[in-house]
Parts: sequence; C-alpha cells; structure tokens
Amino acid sequence: MPPTEPVPFDRKAIVGAALLAGGANVIMQLARPGVGYGVIESPVESGQLHRHPIKRARTTFSYLAVAIMGTPQEKAAFRKAVNKAHAQVRSGPASPVPYNAFDRELQLWVAACLYRGLEDTYRSFIGPIDPGERERLYRSAATLGTTLQVRPEDWPPDRAAFEEYWQRELKKIAIDEPVRRYLGDLADLRFLPGPVSLLFGPANRFVTTGFLPPEFREQMRLPWSDRDQRRFDRLVTALRAFVRIQPPVLRRFPFDLLLWDVRRRMRTGRPLV
Repeated sequence: MPPTEPVPFDRKAIVGAALLAGGANVIMQLARPGVGYGVIESPVESGQLHRHPIKRARTTFSYLAVAIMGTPQEKAAFRKAVNKAHAQVRSGPASPVPYNAFDRELQLWVAACLYRGLEDTYRSFIGPIDPGERERLYRSAATLGTTLQVRPEDWPPDRAAFEEYWQRELKKIAIDEPVRRYLGDLADLRFLPGPVSLLFGPANRFVTTGFLPPEFREQMRLPWSDRDQRRFDRLVTALRAFVRIQPPVLRRFPFDLLLWDVRRRMRTGRPLV
C-alpha cells in the first residue's frame, strides 16, 4: 500500500544543474505517443515552445518547484491553472493516437520520467545514493504526479515496484517522425533565435544525448560512441565537483527563485501558467 502520510522532500536532491538534463527528460516523456502527440498537437497557444520558449520553460520548471517544495495551497493553485490549459488538450479525429491531458496513466508516465531524471541527476551531481535514501527520495517524489491527477494509490508503492512499472512501460515507447522532428528541434535549440541555436545547439544535443537512457537514444536515432561516453563522463565529473562546493542556496538555483515567483503571482493575482 502507498504511504498514508506524505514524505517530506529531501532538498539535498534539488540541484539546479539537473536542468541540463531537462531536454533528455522531455524526450523520455514524449516517447510515449499519447504524450508526444498531446504536446505537438496542443492548441494552447501560450504553451507553444517555438512561440513562447521562455514562458514554456518557466511554467514547466515552476511546476517542478511547486510539486517538490510547495505548500498544499500552492499545489492546489497550480493544479487549477494547469487543468485549465489541459482541458483543451485532447485528440481529434485526425490525431494518429488517442490522448487526453487528464489521462492519469499518461500523467503517471510523465511523473515517472521526472522521477527517473531526478534519481539519475542525483547520482550524477551529488553522488551514490544508498537504498534507504533512495526509498525515501522515491516516496517523496509521488507529488510529481499527485500534484495533478495521479492518485496516491496509482504511484507504485516502493522503488522495487516502480522498477517493475518502468520496465513494463518502456515497451510502450515509440517515437515516430513528427515527434522526432519536434524533439530534434528541442535538442538543437532551434526554438531559440538562430545565432543562439548555432552557437549552443551542438553542445545541448551532446548533453541531451548523454543523459538519455539507451532505449530513448535508439528511438531518437541518436548515435553515441564509447568516445562520446568518455567525454560526457568527464563533463559530469567536473560539474559534480562544482556542485559539491556550492552553498545550498546556489545549488538549488533557480528552483527557490521559481517558487518565490509562483508565490508572488498568487499574491498579486497574476497567471501561474
């Protein structure tokens, strides 16, 4: 059975450097066809990555900040705002796959990807995680889904059950050409002004590919050699050394700032999404 009381989130696991893996995590989420087509066919204009990249990033990262650090009232307010946008996201007659943004199964997949990314970046930037600590981190991460429509009983009850769920759900990933093009634009930063994409796109694609598990690299048709892996490991080692010397307030940046912005928006009546 799932825990009856929420487990407080370990703030040590909140690392701003983990946002470097954000592109990889989006690919993982959208590898489930219902999620992928829900995003690329979404009629919510304000959430379009190519038209409003800064706003889309702010909304996504603010959700993470609220889900892991917010109060119940802040979670409820963010849920209401996200639900208003999600109400418009459902498949139509011409959609290649059926989807609905309120589908708890798809939301559970997205939350599971967020958790996997959290655990992977914990190892990358903080270090090894012992079984007990990993179990506590996993249980506290249920809010990544329950902040929206995922029910507490839907979240696998422990880390072992989650691994069974994850291996089973991996068989359902499939990235076709339209979704692959969208995600390729994301990896190459083609949603940003041309000079920015040209300057930083190759590095972002390399980092994104490095953080992807092999199953998702294969779906994206992204080549990855032993030499690439060695380069990526050296980069992560250097970043880990930098993260470890940071004081907590800098290590968590920009998540504390994002949560402050959400609270300011709630106080002043500004839109959260």
